[in-house]
Amino acid sequence: MDELDKKILTLLQQQGRLSIKKLSETLFITAPAVSQRLRHLEESGLIQNYQATIDYERASLPIKAYVHLSIEPHQKPEFYPFIQKIPNVLECDCVTGPYSMLMKVVFESTRSLDQFINDLHKFGRTNTQIVFSTPVSARGYFFQTEH
Repeated sequence: MDELDKKILTLLQQQGRLSIKKLSETLFITAPAVSQRLRHLEESGLIQNYQATIDYERASLPIKAYVHLSIEPHQKPEFYPFIQKIPNVLECDCVTGPYSMLMKVVFESTRSLDQFINDLHKFGRTNTQIVFSTPVSARGYFFQTEH
C-alpha cells in the first residue's frame, strides 16, 4: 500500500460515494488508474465493503449499549451462529480481560435490550453499559500521508 492508496482509502472513508471521476480529479490521476487501484484494494481485502452510516436514533433505535459477555471457549461454536443472526448486534469482538466478548448493540427500548441480555445469560454472565452520548462517532482511520 503506497501513499496514493492511503489517500484513496481516506477519501472513501470520508465520503464513500465519491465517483471514480471525482477521485481522479482530487488525486490528479486518470480514472482508469483509480479503477485499477480500487480493484486491487478490494481484491487484496483492504476494502471489505461499502456501507452507509445510519443515524440509529432516527431509525427508531435510540438505545446504544456495550455488552460484555463472559463465555467459555467450548461455547463459541454455539454462540457465534446465535449472535450473527441478531441484527441489533452491530459488532462483536473477542477481547481480553474478565469478559471474553464485547458487543456494540442498538435497540428500540431498554425492554428489548433487557430481553437480549436475558437471552445471553445462557452463555454466561454479562455487564452492560448504556451510552449517554457519542462525542466521537465511528469515523474510520484516516491515513497520514506525505505531502
